[in-house]
Amino acid sequence: MKHLRLRQDLIATARRMNALGINQGTSGNVSARIAGGLMITPSGVAYEAMTPADLVEMGFDGAWRCPRAERRPSSEWRFHLDILRARPEFGAVVHSHATNATALACLGWEIPAFHYMVAVAGGDSIRCAPYATFGSADLSEHALAALEDRRACLLANHGLIAAGADLAAALGLAVEVECLAAQYCRALQLGEPKLLSKAEMKRVLAKFGAGYGYASDPDAQKTIKTYRSRRSS
Repeated sequence: MKHLRLRQDLIATARRMNALGINQGTSGNVSARIAGGLMITPSGVAYEAMTPADLVEMGFDGAWRCPRAERRPSSEWRFHLDILRARPEFGAVVHSHATNATALACLGWEIPAFHYMVAVAGGDSIRCAPYATFGSADLSEHALAALEDRRACLLANHGLIAAGADLAAALGLAVEVECLAAQYCRALQLGEPKLLSKAEMKRVLAKFGAGYGYASDPDAQKTIKTYRSRRSS
């Protein structure tokens, strides 16, 4: 089967989203770049039951094919396609309905510079894209705007998007965004968080460097392990 390893990695990533607690059921979706397009999880298939033949290949023209004719691409295929087409530095996109990130998104709030690690998403905030119906062109346009010069964003009344050089990078970033969302929610319960200045965030971004941020295995895996240990404690 063509792209068998990638198909297996996509399924493993989708299952890890749920195992890590940053997604529930079949609500999220995952994609990865292939020549001329992307491969994406199908619509309405439980991750635990998913097989490599269920994954859907799409061209950047929107045409798609799948070994199982009854399968359809995720209902959110549009923003996956548009992000990977517009941002050649990304090799994978993860979308989830993580609890804390979604809670903030339901208020239409961004995650500001309350902690220096906000810079892991590429800027001095993690923006929240305006609401639009799931799967729509409007939602895709809003997501692209919120991701300008960023690697992650929230979607109002919806969830989060994280993108990276590969699946490990995208998943690691999604985990970090949810960690930050949880910390911000907790800080708001205690009072008004003190935000770092733009000048400080600029210094942090410079220290991170252009290649920082789950650009692959060691850092991404460390973040995921840390999140797992926090949840079990």
